[in-house]
Amino acid sequence: MPALAESPRSPVPGLSDHSPASQPIGAERWAWRRLRRRPFSIHGWRSVRHACSTVTCYTKARCWCWWLVGRSPMWMLPAPHPPDGVPVIDLGDCTLMPGLVDAHTHLAFDPHGPTEHQMVHDDDATVLGRMREHAARALRAGVTTVRDMGDRGYLGLRLRAEYAEDTSGPQVLAAAPPITRSGGHCWYLGGEADDTDQLVTAVQARADHGTDLLKIMATGGMSTSGSNAAAAQYTLDELRAVTRTAHDRDLPVSAHAHATRGITDAVAVGVDSIEHCTFMTADGVKLDPATVDAIAAAGIFVGCTVVRPRDGMPEEVLRTIAPYWENQAYLRRRGVRVVCCTDAGISPHKPHDILPSDVAYFASQVGTNAEALASVTSLAAQACRLGHRKGRVAVGYDADLLAVTGNPLIDINVMTQARAVFRAGKRVR
Repeated sequence: MPALAESPRSPVPGLSDHSPASQPIGAERWAWRRLRRRPFSIHGWRSVRHACSTVTCYTKARCWCWWLVGRSPMWMLPAPHPPDGVPVIDLGDCTLMPGLVDAHTHLAFDPHGPTEHQMVHDDDATVLGRMREHAARALRAGVTTVRDMGDRGYLGLRLRAEYAEDTSGPQVLAAAPPITRSGGHCWYLGGEADDTDQLVTAVQARADHGTDLLKIMATGGMSTSGSNAAAAQYTLDELRAVTRTAHDRDLPVSAHAHATRGITDAVAVGVDSIEHCTFMTADGVKLDPATVDAIAAAGIFVGCTVVRPRDGMPEEVLRTIAPYWENQAYLRRRGVRVVCCTDAGISPHKPHDILPSDVAYFASQVGTNAEALASVTSLAAQACRLGHRKGRVAVGYDADLLAVTGNPLIDINVMTQARAVFRAGKRVR
């Protein structure tokens, strides 16, 4: 073990050397605690590496591991036997893979409650308690990192600080209150800003608070009464001012955009990611191939929030589902970096542990099992600017792991059968 500890860049037999950066992006904003775990062994039967694109799974794996948490690396050494005295965790016939990354969730939202009423009337203690409950539920499902895309009163930052100190929840990235028009989509989260001066002030406030990204509602949404998802909420110049100011403060920009005009404007101003990317017009959902190619050329991530036909859904939503999935599949074929994510919390069909089920549906609509798994591990980590230490089982990466029964590369539905979850080297399930 001392020889391994000399350098996090030393290759380990049987694994690719994905050398980490010297420290995480934005590490100065994180209250890291350097935790050290005892070495332990995870036992199965035999070591078989499955790699396709950027997803790596170990099936029937036997390995022994030494976790160093925080800014320290993960060492993982496939071996027939661990050293004497190392505790053994026997998971049997399973697949060991990276912990999942949900790049679009709403921890403050109660899937079964009236969101607008709750976010206006619940006090901070109630909302924060709900966020903890939802975060714990996600973690037990194997989601070891979540990006919260809209809270109230910067409560996501409080949760981020809590889980930087312990492993009872996933690592949290927080956008804080999204910027929106007065009375616009998600106005009840407190992020209203209307003119350029107000927008710039709002961006600066989020940067001063230390948010991980900035989210702006470039268009209306489907879950806010009176909002028009097929219409833009801001002008091109207003979006440009927001993006320029955010990038000057090293904040990535995520644009919520259903409407085609909002999507094209977001691409024009150089946002980092587009959430939903539905291509809605007044006449329905209609793809714009030129804009798709521009998204691909710019390397913009698209957050594909999984939606399925459900009983009781409004007719206007049901009409968009089939063309939405056709568009997402086209985006992927054209080289767009499409990330599978949940939008958890927005409806009773969206509990916060839905990602393992959603990724299976994503695979059925958009790509192969391997591509779908990459979209909730390595690709999602890249979208969150954590690709240098999340989303892979590799030397130097965080010790966030998920073990599932069976092989998800063959049957992706086994993602819902979590056998064990490790967060920062500690077993939490």
